Amino acid sequence: MVNYDAIIIGAGACGLMCAAQAGLLGKKTLVLERNDKPGAKILISGGGRCNYTNLGTTIDNFVSENPKFLNAVFSQWSVDDTIQFFENFGGIKPQEKTLGQLFPTTNKAKDIVATFTKLVYETGQDLWLNTLVKGIQKVDEGYELSIERNGKEEKVKANKVVFASGGLPVHKLGASDFALRVARQFDMEIVQTAPALVPLTITGKDADWYASLSGNSVFARVYNDKISFEENILFTHWGLSGPAILQISSYWKAGETFTIDLLPKFKLEDVIKQERNDGGRRLVGQLLNDYFTKKMVDALGKFLPLDIKIASLSKVDAKLIIDTIHKFKVKPAGDKGYDKAEVMRGGISTTELNPKTLESKKNPGLYFGGEAVDITGWLGGYNFQWAWAAGFAIAQDI
Repeated sequence: MVNYDAIIIGAGACGLMCAAQAGLLGKKTLVLERNDKPGAKILISGGGRCNYTNLGTTIDNFVSENPKFLNAVFSQWSVDDTIQFFENFGGIKPQEKTLGQLFPTTNKAKDIVATFTKLVYETGQDLWLNTLVKGIQKVDEGYELSIERNGKEEKVKANKVVFASGGLPVHKLGASDFALRVARQFDMEIVQTAPALVPLTITGKDADWYASLSGNSVFARVYNDKISFEENILFTHWGLSGPAILQISSYWKAGETFTIDLLPKFKLEDVIKQERNDGGRRLVGQLLNDYFTKKMVDALGKFLPLDIKIASLSKVDAKLIIDTIHKFKVKPAGDKGYDKAEVMRGGISTTELNPKTLESKKNPGLYFGGEAVDITGWLGGYNFQWAWAAGFAIAQDI
């Protein structure tokens, strides 16, 4: 029986970083992964290109009951550390795209995973694939895991166990609530979970209107009383998607309404005023054609008087146009669920964990990192930065 410093459950972003960093410290870990390859979720991220961190990362880019919890972890592992790590060990140079997002210059997520697998094997860590962890028990000498490997039941033991097994998205990649079940088993508090960074659905009388615009993308500002995002939105046959919608979804709860400014770079009140000064001969529809596709303008005709000349607009009609474009109200029916979500919101309460080491306060030797914890990043590389930082912090303590 190999004497492991820790057993790590999950060969995703957090688990792989933890194993690699433990190896660099001369420690010996066993990584258990239920899939037939490591880094399954990394490999599909960013369309296979992997947006692996964000230059603008701060605790304000995370949804949590206590975002300040991140200060202790991020003080140990910064964005610069991430960039340096992949450059030193994988030869990966970063390229910045929009909004501080960093991708490998090769545009290949597999290069990120290869960096870890190389380090894990070079530092003598054990990685068991196709291995399902079925349960955990506290024993005198630490913790005993019941596993199923190659069709056989086995037991493995270690003084320390790291849960980096992710959250509920995406089922086909082996997602499960295992870490949450274990946390409950060991009397740890769970913040209610929900899909996050997820498309939103529209039903009822407006469903056909959204469906008629399926495939149309508009640069917009999406906001509520808590937060605002300026990026593209995408109309679909079932509702709304696109980066700005995914972002606001992490702050949205069933029954709530949010607002879309369909023309955030312009002030329509000033545009109409200028048009009047120029004679106001154009129709409302012609004016809107300057800013939207014909399909979008035609669809807006459901709400707006497109065939009236600007010069003939009443104050009431002008206000209707301005409010519709700048304050378009949306009340989604729901979301597309965990299988279409990028991440999970909620999870193991940060009050249960040591903020520096991510060890359970109640259960010494149990560590939790990554998506299972109540730390949810925005779209744009933030969740990876949290996963890398968590993996590093845990590795220092195991």
